[in-house]
Amino acid sequence: MTLTSPTASPAPDNPARADAVRPSLDYIVGRLRVVEAAVRTSVEARRAVDPALDDPFRGLYISDDDVDRLVSGGAPRPAPASDAAATRAQLATRAAEHEAAGADVRLRSLARRCRLDSVDEEILLVALAPDIDHRFERLYGYLHDDVTRRRASVGLALELTGQLPADVRARDRLGPRGALVDAGLVEVDDAERPFLTRALRVPDRVAAHLLGGDTPDPVVTDLLVTPVDVEVGDDGVLSRLAAIVAEHDADASGAAPPLAYVVEPAGASGRSFAAAALTRAGSAALVADLDRLGRQPDLAGLVASFRALAREARLRGATLVAGPVDDLAEHGPEAVRVLAELPVPIVLTGRRHWEPGWSRQVPMVVTAPVPPASERARVWRERLDGQVTAGLDPAAATAQFRLTPEQVADAATAAVNQARLTGAPVDADGLRRGARSRNGAGLERRARRIEPAVGWDDLVLPPPCLDGLRDLALRVRHRDQVLTDWAMRPGGGRGRGVTALFAGDSGTGKTMSAEVIAGHLGLDLYVIDLATVVDKYVGETEKNLERVFGEADGVNGVLLFDEADAIFGKRSEVRDAHDRYANIEVAYLLQRMETFDGLAILTTNLRANLDDAFTRRLDAIIDFPVPDVEQRRVLWERCLGEDLPREHDIDLDFCAQQFELAGGHIRSIAITAAYLAAGRGSPLRMSDLVQAIQREYRKLGRLLVRAEFGDWLDAAGDGPLPHLR
Repeated sequence: MTLTSPTASPAPDNPARADAVRPSLDYIVGRLRVVEAAVRTSVEARRAVDPALDDPFRGLYISDDDVDRLVSGGAPRPAPASDAAATRAQLATRAAEHEAAGADVRLRSLARRCRLDSVDEEILLVALAPDIDHRFERLYGYLHDDVTRRRASVGLALELTGQLPADVRARDRLGPRGALVDAGLVEVDDAERPFLTRALRVPDRVAAHLLGGDTPDPVVTDLLVTPVDVEVGDDGVLSRLAAIVAEHDADASGAAPPLAYVVEPAGASGRSFAAAALTRAGSAALVADLDRLGRQPDLAGLVASFRALAREARLRGATLVAGPVDDLAEHGPEAVRVLAELPVPIVLTGRRHWEPGWSRQVPMVVTAPVPPASERARVWRERLDGQVTAGLDPAAATAQFRLTPEQVADAATAAVNQARLTGAPVDADGLRRGARSRNGAGLERRARRIEPAVGWDDLVLPPPCLDGLRDLALRVRHRDQVLTDWAMRPGGGRGRGVTALFAGDSGTGKTMSAEVIAGHLGLDLYVIDLATVVDKYVGETEKNLERVFGEADGVNGVLLFDEADAIFGKRSEVRDAHDRYANIEVAYLLQRMETFDGLAILTTNLRANLDDAFTRRLDAIIDFPVPDVEQRRVLWERCLGEDLPREHDIDLDFCAQQFELAGGHIRSIAITAAYLAAGRGSPLRMSDLVQAIQREYRKLGRLLVRAEFGDWLDAAGDGPLPHLR
């Protein structure tokens, strides 16, 4: 038989691609001819000692002659063809010439990357042969004396490469730690069979790669991402990060592959940073997004996916960059350990600090720098590609968002796609909507998300209160310039977050003001649900709060702790275990607020109940007073709105003058009065308002005083008033 070039050659309409792949294909075909010669020698040796080869029932039973032959030692191990070594040398010389000319002879380059010696290469070719030439299937079945076994077994591979089956070093080549198996180039199937009869299989991705294919394995396709090209200054970290890979590639001692870990502060991307470092050093990077694994990954499935990632990195000659590992670590250190101890150079990324249990190897730990505003602006411009309103600066319009380069790229794409529906260029609102679309849903499991629907004109507050709110928004919008560019908060480990306290009676507009600030900044408002945070078991409340802060660090939104005194209360003298653990909870919050990187707003009706230590950590304290007469008049008008029909007897001046109520109560009264009017089927009357006010007073536990209601009291017709004076 004569082996020819594979029929799966590159498409003829791409001659440049065909010319690039041809040397690699020719080398593999030449090496397979050497395998073919070894097969021929083995066949001839079997024919010389086995006279019953033509038995039509061969393989279905074992005759007495077969038993005698097996007991006597069987067929002699054939020696490799005499000219095999010379043929391999000639092929190697020719391949080296092609490589010197710039060609990629994939079998040789893969052997160098995986540290395969000549015997390993030969075993790989023996296992690969049926995937390239179907005749080897029948030949292997013949040599196995079993037509159903169409792949080379361990024993046959050792025989065809001139190795002794009892040689421990030869057997180890196909053991779990062998170079071929460890790199995922050869898989040993049929674990229940004796070692020598186990089948060898070359994964389809490896066979395709050797033949010139570059399509990734379907197992890892969904995990692979293209990193955003970022420009970062050379502060020494880049060179150190890239040097570990270069040193390993040049080291032939078989040392463990290097491991690095990149910590991602808010707004930084470890993946883009690591990929940029490797590219700058002339090395390739294979980037995987571990968030695509899902929340409940199966450990066995993880092992398969991670080994496929490692194999893909080997085939490409790339360093595996994978992250973030934070969600993966929630399932236990073994999940991260499987990834960290893959037999390839690897860079892991994550928001949390490295934990020793993640790997037996000590990694090189670096911190990814937060890209400056100019770098984010460059990514915005590149991805928007001019499809933005003239004169609009995307970076300035989204300065309040803490976006990684990948999030900027995705936000720009989302904004452009949305603008296509309207046919208009991307405006500032479109940019902010695109940025908000990058928020994950993790925080929504512990908080209620509110899309702001009110603005500054909807607030009815005294000027000092409004000034405080505008100053708070100013802090958020310009914190990058003040804290990063001007370095106004050096040292201390404090985060870049902004924290404010809104104090005032119920209904004075605290929650609405938080919604206005969120809307002004183009952010979503997340109201923390205390039911999902507070836990009666010791230590659980702190854990729940840590999850809230951890999720909030990765979300561009405003965090609102309504009725904050419930969890931010004063520490007290320790009299029993309850006091001790309550104080620990407050102490934890004091520390965590220091490192928070987002915008957090605390609201309380009882400012005096908050621990004094929070005051120093607050960037702003805004007091919300009960509205005066003039403000109440405006509130009455706005709460009733323009669409509600009214009778001519409505006297809002009287309501504002007589009833000292906060805006929240006025809104509740207006809604109750509207229902009364709707039930009667006529426009709103003053009597409806008075009835609604009386009911609100009862809810508040306030006395109904005739002096407040005047002549309208009897007109309301609300029945007996037990609290009336």
